[in-house]
Amino acid sequence: MREDGAMISALRSGTPFTIRFGAYEAEIASIGASLRALRHDGRDLVVPFNADEVRPGFRGAVLAPWPNRVVEGRYDFGGVEYELALTEPNRGHALHGFAGWLDFEVTALSDDAVTLQAVIVPQTSYPWRVRVETTYRLGAGGLTQVVRAVNEGADAAPFGTGPHPYLVAGPGALDTWTFELPASVVLEVTPDRLSPVALHDVAEHEPERFDWRASRVLGAVEIDHAYTGITGGDDGRATVRLTDPSGSGVAMSWDAACPWVQVHTADLPGGPAQPFHRAGLAVEPMTCAPDAFNDARYPFDTGLIVLEPGESAEAAWTIAAL
Repeated sequence: MREDGAMISALRSGTPFTIRFGAYEAEIASIGASLRALRHDGRDLVVPFNADEVRPGFRGAVLAPWPNRVVEGRYDFGGVEYELALTEPNRGHALHGFAGWLDFEVTALSDDAVTLQAVIVPQTSYPWRVRVETTYRLGAGGLTQVVRAVNEGADAAPFGTGPHPYLVAGPGALDTWTFELPASVVLEVTPDRLSPVALHDVAEHEPERFDWRASRVLGAVEIDHAYTGITGGDDGRATVRLTDPSGSGVAMSWDAACPWVQVHTADLPGGPAQPFHRAGLAVEPMTCAPDAFNDARYPFDTGLIVLEPGESAEAAWTIAAL
């Protein structure tokens, strides 16, 4: 539930909201409509951050109107070339869209759910008006987040979205966690800039690093790659499972609205000297591939959404304790 007051409104991560259901508790920050913490029986299911700190990177944020990267910040849409700010300057790309640093306003609030919205306003690099609404809802099956975008402008707009949680299986180190990902295709990227190169079958392209269709221990593997060729279960939903040697774990699931997922073992420059180095596993279901705004460059379906005026798009995912 919302905590009011002048001091609260000045928190560096924005206005805080807490929702609860049964053994679950989630804390949401208004800047980026970010999942700040998620716990089950007091156990962290994601890497949290403090309410009164600038959110570290994009941890828990809503990614829109694109997830992942636009290579070199340049793209062509409708025959017009646009240039985005390079928000990943060390690699020279535009990273994760605009919504992550917008201060969302609350439109609905209850004990177990909160809905927030913000508007991406027309600007020189993205001259479209898109309203982004997200609902976090707790239930017996965990935390479900729904993101819905509406094109409120007069022209078609390119769009993509996804979340950015860092999942935590339990008290052990990431290297000891067991990981399962039902994806058969990995996107090769350049080692220095992570720019897309080509798609590969995980069974044929460094399978010890990229093939997680059978559950196994992560070990020292380093991953910062997008996957597709995702297989759903009987309910049509894809599920990632992460378990700790202690027996605890966390699962994340989503449906066909997200045919891509980015996985990152959270390796940081400086290695173990950095406090959050390999502290959690980033699992980011995405409606589109990295650099989807440059769809015409690639010989595969990037999943880029084109929102016509008045049209909407929706995607959802769930995080649950195991």
